[in-house]
Order: sequence, then structure tokens, then C-alpha cells
Amino acid sequence: MSPKELVLALLTAAFVAHDPAAAKPLLAPDYIQHNPAIPTGADGLLGAIPVVKDSGLTVTTHRVISEGDYVVLHNTYENADAFGAPSLVAFDVFRVEDGVVAEHWDNLQAPPEATVSGRSMTDGPVEVTDLDRTQENKELVVGFVRDILGGAAPQNVTQYMDPAVYMQHNPLIGDGLTGLMKAIEEFAAQGQVITKFEPQIVVAEGNFVFVASDAVMGGEPWAFFDLWRVEAGKIVEHWDVVSPIPAEMAHDNGKF
Repeated sequence: MSPKELVLALLTAAFVAHDPAAAKPLLAPDYIQHNPAIPTGADGLLGAIPVVKDSGLTVTTHRVISEGDYVVLHNTYENADAFGAPSLVAFDVFRVEDGVVAEHWDNLQAPPEATVSGRSMTDGPVEVTDLDRTQENKELVVGFVRDILGGAAPQNVTQYMDPAVYMQHNPLIGDGLTGLMKAIEEFAAQGQVITKFEPQIVVAEGNFVFVASDAVMGGEPWAFFDLWRVEAGKIVEHWDVVSPIPAEMAHDNGKF
């Protein structure tokens, strides 16, 4: 199986069929877990499957992108109270090694009833295109993260995006550069200033580029999992899942 096929098979076994026996051979015995609530190791995930089944949790996968050994799923979980809320939007990131799933990172956020842009946290295009531009698009987005979100050269913003064409799925931010700058100003007024934004994982496939970043906002540690869509050399659309990093976890692997 390809990494993408392997990860989707694991998702089906664990969260659709609720079958630990089917999930076990897809996992490395020393599976590294970064979800703060689940113990590390294959047994940690396998032990969570009965809890997931009893809760009635269901999963919908909206997007799948893959590069090398990494696979990113853009998911919605319903009946997800066991993980913090009735409904959760997630980015799940998996690393494959030697034909099994070896590592997992995720970020979870409860979706609001309404968003500033009118878009949901998951709607929009899903088709992977422009495979021949994967590296070019990856470099564009990494530059945007470094210069704009990381603050290295914010004056370069129009190199990365058309100020009028930036479709936003973050529930608190409006469209375009105007919406982004307004939100940054409002967050700053509330003391939510970003002082650290360091990419930890970057996965690109065609027109989609995913970046997971270790951040400090308002003096507290946060994880930003962002997905951008690129069209004709410019960033045109953005989805994200943002979550504080808890001080205590069920393992010693950290968030990243």
C-alpha cells in the first residue's frame, strides 16, 4: 500500500470499523503518539478504539495530501465528547515507516456556529492539482510563513498573495489581506500577540501545502496547523486548526 492508502486503512479500522485486530498490523509497535490525551505506543491507540466505539464517534475526511512518508488528513469528528467537544475539526498527520504507521500528530478545534467569512472550517476545493508545481508551491508557502506570520519581512506580503483574493476558513478572520490585518490588530488589542511561529512539519502535494507550527501567542504555547491552497503562483485559500498546547500529556513526546 502507498502511505496514503495505509493511513486511510488505519483510519477505517480504528474509527469506522472499530476493529483493533485490523488496526494492529498497520501500526508500528513503538508507534509515537503526539495527541496529548492518548498514551504512546500501538497499545495506546488500540486501547482507545473501544472508547471511540462506545462514544458513537464518527469521522468525515475532507482532504488528503501526501508527500514522501507523510500523510495529512483534514477531518471532522462528530460525537467527539471523549476528546473535548461534540464536534471537532482536525488535522491529523501521520508518518509511515517500513510499511506501517509509525507516528501521529494532530490538532483539534471545536467549530463555531458562525464564521466571519461565512465559510465553514472544512468546505471548499478538495481536488489535488498542479502536481508538477509541488516544490514551487511549497517554497511559496514556507516563505509566507517565515516572512508574514513569523514576522521576518511583513512588507513582502504581496509577493505571496493577491490582497483581494484570499479565501478564509479561520472562523475569526475575514477574507483578503484586509481581513487578515484586521484580525491581527484585534488579536493584538486583546493581548494575543504572536512572538514565536516556527514550522515543525511541512507537507505539500500539488496545489495544497500544509504547515504545522510551534507558536507562542499571548505568552502561552500554541500549535497552529495550517493548510493553504495555491493557484497560479499565489496563495488563494486558507484553512486552519489552532489549539493551546497543554502542560501535561499522556506521554513524554510533546506536541511535536
